Amino acid sequence: MSIAIIDYEAGNLRSVEKAFGALGFAAKITSNPEEILSAKGVVLPGVGSNDAALLKLRESKLDQVINEIVSKNMPFLGICLGYQMLFESSEEGMLPGLAIFKGTVKKFDFDVSVPSSKLSIPHMGWNGLLLNPDNNAPIYSGIPNGSMVYFAHSYYPDPIDRKLVATETDYGIKFCSSIAKDNLFALQFHPEKSGSIGLKILENFGKLCLK
Repeated sequence: MSIAIIDYEAGNLRSVEKAFGALGFAAKITSNPEEILSAKGVVLPGVGSNDAALLKLRESKLDQVINEIVSKNMPFLGICLGYQMLFESSEEGMLPGLAIFKGTVKKFDFDVSVPSSKLSIPHMGWNGLLLNPDNNAPIYSGIPNGSMVYFAHSYYPDPIDRKLVATETDYGIKFCSSIAKDNLFALQFHPEKSGSIGLKILENFGKLCLK
């Protein structure tokens, strides 16, 4: 197994597993700490509510496994809620986040009742990635600036350290749609639902896992 997909009963795990399989990477859904820590790379997907997901992670002690992955600088990819939980707190819930990075997960707060805004919450559908040339994240190798990916969220992380920002996306405001630091990457969008661009991002991550 080259890639472990963390199973904490929250997230579209099968679609992520199938996407890696289609790209030729061996991926396995698992909650076994030994399997996760022995993998070449780790993915933390997630959909649902912040507090319920954090409770599941902590009850199964997978939060400790994630901290160990980060401390070892193993290739790690957080997706959607698996991105948001990496921060200190979220406006969606009361529980503290994993606090791997400093910052708060905020809710879109523009006035959706204004007809001219043409914006809705949650932010659902295709939107563009504005690549940060100062970050130069390897998972975006071969990805053109402005590439369209699929989003489904009402909250977004606001990292204090702006050097983390790999991409921004414009949805009423410019928000941080992904971060990258060393071997750690996290995305607000769903690469497994983002067509050829999403598959290329997953392929880039898979290749990093095999180095």
